[in-house]
Amino acid sequence: MGTLSIVATPIGNLEDITLRALRTLKEADVIYAEDTRVTAKLLARYEIKKSVFRLDAAKEAQKAQEIITRLENDEKVALVSDAGTPGISDPGARLVAICRQAGFQAITIPGPSALTAALSIAGLEGDEFTFMGFLPHKKGRQTALKRIKEMEIPVVLYESPHRIVKLMGELDASMPERQVTLAREITKIHEEVLRGTPSELWARLETDGSARGEFVVIVH
Repeated sequence: MGTLSIVATPIGNLEDITLRALRTLKEADVIYAEDTRVTAKLLARYEIKKSVFRLDAAKEAQKAQEIITRLENDEKVALVSDAGTPGISDPGARLVAICRQAGFQAITIPGPSALTAALSIAGLEGDEFTFMGFLPHKKGRQTALKRIKEMEIPVVLYESPHRIVKLMGELDASMPERQVTLAREITKIHEEVLRGTPSELWARLETDGSARGEFVVIVH
């Protein structure tokens, strides 16, 4: 019986790959990736030559049967996302669920995650938080913001550079007194952690002129 390995990959600095992840990728018969171009850079860095097929959110269910067939043929399949751990606000969860229903187990190859990396440098006290990933763009967004306002523990979000200023405006409108931590470009040259009220961070981002990199947002 084949194996399905869910492989965490670096969120920025390519040196953050684990030894086990490298071995798994080298031993895999085939690799499925959220974006083959992104994964190609990682594989080239470590001189790994494998067949790589695209498996993004839109193709996840469609590719599942193809992967099940490979597992039935005793192949070693590795799944990676663009960065971090697959299945955490990235493709992977549906594939794992479908493969489990077909009788195959997924093996975790743990490693980098923007969620835990940001929390480790945020200076939060306590051991509770809620992770909500990316908020809905339209339908359900206001409901999600209301949930955040009602939370009594920190809430962790992901946000793109194109919407981060909008999010700060929304937080300022609904919970202006809250402290917010922004972590961006984690593990990269321009890694930065900012903390303040939504309005203070909104002003900072507007002054910078452009928001770079995906953000981890922690609403205290």
